[in-house]
Amino acid sequence: MAIDFVRSLRGHPVRPPASGIARRTSFWQRMHVDPWLLGMLLVLMCSGLAVLYSASGENVHVVTAQAIRFGVAWAVMLVLAQFSPATLMRWALPAYLAGLVMLVAVEILGDVGMGAQRWLVIPGVVRFQPSEMMKIAMPMMVAAWLSRHELPPNWRALAGCALLIALPVGLIARQPDLGTSLLVAAAAVFVILLAGLSWRFIGVMVALAGAALPLLWMNMHNYQRQRVLTFLDPESDPLGAGWNIIQSTTAIGSGGVWGKGWLEGTQSQLEFLPERHTDFIVAVLGEEFGLVGMLAFLLLYLLIVARGLWLAGAAQDTFGRLLGGGIMLTFFIYVFVNIGMVSGILPVVGVPLPLVSYGGTSSVTLMAGFGILMAVNAHRRLLPR
Repeated sequence: MAIDFVRSLRGHPVRPPASGIARRTSFWQRMHVDPWLLGMLLVLMCSGLAVLYSASGENVHVVTAQAIRFGVAWAVMLVLAQFSPATLMRWALPAYLAGLVMLVAVEILGDVGMGAQRWLVIPGVVRFQPSEMMKIAMPMMVAAWLSRHELPPNWRALAGCALLIALPVGLIARQPDLGTSLLVAAAAVFVILLAGLSWRFIGVMVALAGAALPLLWMNMHNYQRQRVLTFLDPESDPLGAGWNIIQSTTAIGSGGVWGKGWLEGTQSQLEFLPERHTDFIVAVLGEEFGLVGMLAFLLLYLLIVARGLWLAGAAQDTFGRLLGGGIMLTFFIYVFVNIGMVSGILPVVGVPLPLVSYGGTSSVTLMAGFGILMAVNAHRRLLPR
């Protein structure tokens, strides 16, 4: 087999196996997708639509719009799954530069909503957040950069990574969108960690990050500082800044073990719970399906992450392993941060629950990441064994 592979690279014809039986590919292999991961994503999305129907006050229009967005997200995933890691690596720099250009455009021409300038609007076509694009472009760029250097990376390679991270993260933080800026930075940091940093170096970086916290606090906006103070003591302003956390924890606690039943949640149906169809949809899940329902969702998320990490770990090139692993660890952080902020163990940073909360740009970005992961896996399968 190895000799035949070398002959094919040199342009020589390859003889069929002596048995005369060619290896047959399955439908999933021809589509370049992983059926197990695909099935779990489908279950998550369908369950999410059911929760969204209740969280939106039984609004069919909202659920239909979300289903259409899911359809677009699936199409993006299937398209990206057809490309090889080598092609994706060539796209890393153009995607990164395009993201930077759009972030600069947001700074100059961006649409303002809820006190933040985060969106670009193409009249009559679409309104989207360019910062979402950087959640994919950033790990792609860092993975491409590191895969061209010897691993584990030296100080020069890490300095290049720091520059690549600082530019988009700084622009996103100016919008202001601290939550997304931290998630974009985390996506890059995960890729760097997977490149094989020593524990000593990681310890130094953690110490430096801790020392920089006072500087971060001084540069935060007043509302961001208020979120941190509210996290520490929600009861200090129960009718103001602490309202969201108090209502969400009340909803989750009132669900008990088995929940109140689908469409029967009082906190959500009586509209005590704010942003219940977006950032705080976990509270609706906890109230109506209880601890059992939340654990079922957590198990599904963990299975998706585990399968994704397995596919990334089986990649046969450095770029694929770094990018796939970074994407899956970032997906896990989205879940952890959203559930943490809704349950009161993390400050509120405006991170939606992946593939459950209402939102189009976020869903497309997440499924694009899964498409890249499946492309990495398909390339592994197509190589000779």
